[in-house]
Amino acid sequence: MSRRLSAAAVLLVPVLLLASCGDDESDATPATSSPAESPSTDATDATDATTGDDDADVVAGEPFSAARCEANKAAGTITYLSSFDFAATASIVEVLVAEEKGYFDDLCLDVEVKPSFSVANYPELAANNAQFSSGGSFSEVVDFAAKNEAEFVVLAVEGKTGIDALIVKDGGPTDLEGLRDSTIGVKGKITPSVAAMLKQAGLTEGTDYTTVLLDGFDPKVHIEVPNIVGFPGYKSNEPKQLEAADIPFTLFDPAESGIPGSFGVLYTNATFLNEHPTAAQDFMRAAMKGLADAVADPAAAAEIALGFINANGNAMFLSPEGETARWAVESKLVVDTNTATALGVPELDLLTEEVTTYAEIGLFDGTAPDITLYVDTALISGVYADDRTVIWPAA
Repeated sequence: MSRRLSAAAVLLVPVLLLASCGDDESDATPATSSPAESPSTDATDATDATTGDDDADVVAGEPFSAARCEANKAAGTITYLSSFDFAATASIVEVLVAEEKGYFDDLCLDVEVKPSFSVANYPELAANNAQFSSGGSFSEVVDFAAKNEAEFVVLAVEGKTGIDALIVKDGGPTDLEGLRDSTIGVKGKITPSVAAMLKQAGLTEGTDYTTVLLDGFDPKVHIEVPNIVGFPGYKSNEPKQLEAADIPFTLFDPAESGIPGSFGVLYTNATFLNEHPTAAQDFMRAAMKGLADAVADPAAAAEIALGFINANGNAMFLSPEGETARWAVESKLVVDTNTATALGVPELDLLTEEVTTYAEIGLFDGTAPDITLYVDTALISGVYADDRTVIWPAA
């Protein structure tokens, strides 16, 4: 098993510092791309990707078929772009675990993993220069796709809650109404779950509160910035850093206010999905096996991510303690929010609720999109057995 990665995407950091793990949001919009071909079947039809040969199906405990192996090899090199370097976060860590453990090789897939940032990846996926990527949230992927007529297909939604929250300085307001007429620091723009939480409380950006841009990603620096009441962060990152530094704060979690959200999104493009359906499904098969390993042993998964981070030069200065803490939080959220399905299987009702809520705060130009254009529940469902374990061939 070869460990293939590229450091080229790290050179994009100066342009993309608005990005972060989890619900990655930015004002940046990629250049309009030509749309890929539409998927040949309804995205929600429950079908299994095959070569057209019944003998090519993957059967648990039986050898991987030669026909399916050849179909997967025909896909050539499959490029995966991460959304925040090689951080130990959902929709990244499981791919790294799968690569490290040789799961892609076992399914005759030639996968190259590259560190990047989610807002940089959309035009690359739209042009089929890369075949899989990690999105900050379902709404983020849909928003970029709709603005650019790019036919992305979300195949997994691992975290079925928002990952962002509002961090308020110690001694600041203890309820949402207390944030009226305050200033909130943001990285790029206010995150959608936080904006929706404030909107639900009767607070609209620009009218009831203002936002100012923050530099960098260090919450220990941001908490000291004068004239702001606080800033959005990701529940698996900034709060943990502040707690480790014994810095007190108040956390307003949109999920506790009933605000829907998502994180840990794996998506592809319709061109690749149509041309190489078995390769697309088996990429997800290997990734979901990696995810099962990663939630079963979070510390080991974080260690694998750190190996990739260090091999790539650690351009974002990610720490062992931070990555271990990050995945400890996210792995629990993934498990806790996937009780109705196998890990990562998208739930259309939850995603509809998400885009409807975010449309009310101005995303999607104020009109909730038809999500069935952007999600396929069948492909990932086909990698799971009835007991919600990954269908895996014999060694």
